[in-house]
Amino acid sequence: MLKKIFMYKIIIALLVSCYTFAQESEMRSAQEFQEHLNEEFRDSVSSPLEKEDLVHFEQLDFYPVSQEFIVQATFVQVKNTKKFKMRTSTSRTPLYKKYGELHFELNGKQFVLNVYQNIELSKKPGFKDYLFLPFLDLTNGEATYAGGRYLDMKIPETDTVVINFNKAYNPYCAYNHNYSCPIVPRENDLDIAIEAGVKKFHD
Repeated sequence: MLKKIFMYKIIIALLVSCYTFAQESEMRSAQEFQEHLNEEFRDSVSSPLEKEDLVHFEQLDFYPVSQEFIVQATFVQVKNTKKFKMRTSTSRTPLYKKYGELHFELNGKQFVLNVYQNIELSKKPGFKDYLFLPFLDLTNGEATYAGGRYLDMKIPETDTVVINFNKAYNPYCAYNHNYSCPIVPRENDLDIAIEAGVKKFHD
């Protein structure tokens, strides 16, 4: 009996250790992502900023990186979905399809987000496994961009994935109206404040 209890304790300790390591890894990943985004915005070649903003740009305004907004989700692939034209901020209507759903819990509430695949982009080298995760939340129009924010994903290899909201970024339209940006589908409107990731650019 004592041997079994000891083994259970070892297993629990290992699970806690793995979870802690994974959380710390995601925290570092978020910090690196934000640093890279700042570098991209400072670079006159890659920056989406208008010239007058680029001259004065120092860094984007982010929420502090938080473990609270690193959540485990269950991925459910949706097969044989129809392609549809996603609305954008311009007349452009690129073809997408709903690829799957992410089911997760945050602050004691259950949520579902759809993930999408851009049909044309998926045919390009390096983007075969790319998925698009746009979302709206209760911070939009206040602390964050009114049009919602985006997350990038790869096609999961398992049915459990991590959503790191600390990596949420604005569409380029938040900085420059010359860009054409997908409009977040209403089914991805979260009834919770996601106080993570990048904030709005202008007050």
